[in-house]
Amino acid sequence: MNGAEVLDVARDGLWTILKVGGPLMAVTLIVGVAVSLIQALTQIQEMTLVFVPKILALFAALLIGLPFMGDALAGHMARIAGRIVSGG
Repeated sequence: MNGAEVLDVARDGLWTILKVGGPLMAVTLIVGVAVSLIQALTQIQEMTLVFVPKILALFAALLIGLPFMGDALAGHMARIAGRIVSGG
């Protein structure tokens, strides 16, 4: 395996990580900004108010996106296994 193939595998792995984790991070970012805006407008500084909505939104997004994530990870593993079988 030469340097170009190693970079190709690494690029594919990073792209898979972004496809799997990106939507979850975006959901928690949006919910976090919304909760912070509500806290700033109402001047409620309760610590649990920050974490509970983000956790609930993350779990909901995880349940909705789980088939896509599994498919993306299975595709990545199939590409890696194909490279292993072909010898590089």
